Amino acid sequence: MATTTERPKNETAAVAAPAPLAPAHDAAAITAANYAGRWLILLGLITAAIMQVLDTTIVNVALPQMAGNFGATSQEIGWVVTGYILSNVILLPMTAFLTMRFGRKRYLTVSIIVFIVSSFFCGTSHSLGEMVLWRIIQGIGGAALLATAQATIVQVFPPKEQGIVQPIFMMALVVAPTIGPTLGGWITDNYTWQWCFLINVPIGILSAFLVMTFLHDVEQPNKTMTVDWLGIGLLALGLGTMQYVLEEGQQNDWFNDPLILRLSIVSAAASIALIVWLLSPRNSRPIVDVRVLKNRTLSASLFLFIALGFGLYGGSFLYPLLAQNILGFTPMQTGLALLPGGIATSCSILICGAIINRPKPLLDPRVLIVFGTAVTIVSLWMLGNLSVLSGTGDTTFALLIRGFAMGFIFVPLNQIAFASLQKKDIQQASGLLNLARQLGGSFGISILATFLATHVQMHRVDMIGHFDAANQIYMQRLHGAAAGFTMYGMSPTDALHAAARLMDFTVTRQALMMSYNDSFLMVLLFNVITAPAILLLGKAKTTIDGGGGGSTHAAMD
Repeated sequence: MATTTERPKNETAAVAAPAPLAPAHDAAAITAANYAGRWLILLGLITAAIMQVLDTTIVNVALPQMAGNFGATSQEIGWVVTGYILSNVILLPMTAFLTMRFGRKRYLTVSIIVFIVSSFFCGTSHSLGEMVLWRIIQGIGGAALLATAQATIVQVFPPKEQGIVQPIFMMALVVAPTIGPTLGGWITDNYTWQWCFLINVPIGILSAFLVMTFLHDVEQPNKTMTVDWLGIGLLALGLGTMQYVLEEGQQNDWFNDPLILRLSIVSAAASIALIVWLLSPRNSRPIVDVRVLKNRTLSASLFLFIALGFGLYGGSFLYPLLAQNILGFTPMQTGLALLPGGIATSCSILICGAIINRPKPLLDPRVLIVFGTAVTIVSLWMLGNLSVLSGTGDTTFALLIRGFAMGFIFVPLNQIAFASLQKKDIQQASGLLNLARQLGGSFGISILATFLATHVQMHRVDMIGHFDAANQIYMQRLHGAAAGFTMYGMSPTDALHAAARLMDFTVTRQALMMSYNDSFLMVLLFNVITAPAILLLGKAKTTIDGGGGGSTHAAMD
């Protein structure tokens, strides 16, 4: 099934000089105007997406300095990240409704402006409360910068160019979280943490200008459509409490904390009620159209995006801790170690684009996803078999091939998901896919943080159980260390105590290393378990039309 739309006869002239904006009812002329300025629209959308994705990771490096400036504890300063993610997650599934209600151009432009203004006030905040407030507002503005931007690209560019523009856009989604810690460390070391936010202002102004100037709405906003207030309330309550539980659960001992337990019950009840209400025949305009999940390929893609978020953000959470706690890296060195992986991701994204951007792709996109998953599993196996003596060389190659594999998963999966959709479902699906990736990351970080903490204790208890007078190797090392301290002038008693503390430190370090290995292997196991979902993806048989902004329709086998 395919749709066709007339393309301007003089294509070169159309690209060089944007067509004048036609009256709102003239959809063909507006489509031609969007087609004429499509590359400048893409630039505006990419800069907006980079801002949004960077702000989820760039701030992490600056948190200790911010805590010192605000006089906040490590738990309190964590709300700078939590507040942003909370509001972002709640708004993501609502982007389709907001786009229809206010119009794509207006909603995108206002979201970018909200993001710019809130970034400025984040950078000029003088208290923790002020900072958290503006971070929540920043998250509200940031929701559209991914979901609506991605749907806009699908609709503005013709299908035959999707294999080029989608990989370019995916770089912002995959590479930005990798370079975020590096950039954040450099800004914090050379300037102040405020510039982690103020840097968004000039970038955002450029993005807003390009979107306002070159993007035009093909469909008029429906200002009379009813608002699903009950759906909005249940959505905010369910996702908001779920995200809070995921962010705060580990440090509050999960369900042993009464607040976490109550919020978990509230989240489950609100989520069930939301699904019932969204599917109810009485709900003529649901805030989230979950009926799009009848599409088997979209449902499988949604599940795989959760798995990808788990692996991408989970791995990005584990490695900095390993590098700084075991390998002795500074934050800047940790960021630089992650940088080659980001470059490898960029290369693999371009390679994937070249493979699938053909009337007849060189390889089935599903084959590329399988290849990327297999390489990811190999890299996780390497990261799961490190030791306390491992150095930069031991981790760089594993991170490099892990980054290379990411492009072979994200690009074809993204293409298959959107190729299976009707034009009217693209915006809704984009919001759900980005929500799945974000929730997958939240689940991954929460589960891995708990897994890591419990396994450190488990390995430590197991090893300490062998440290007694009956263990000759332990006694030899204990007395050898005590003898060394005695040579520096310590009394025999003090030297023996110092040697015992040294052995305890060694045990803790080994327990940490074993726990990091276990955690990487857990991510590996999660990838293996979720990989069969690839078989549920349909093969997109894309028909390339001549439209300036049409969608890609696909027959699914």
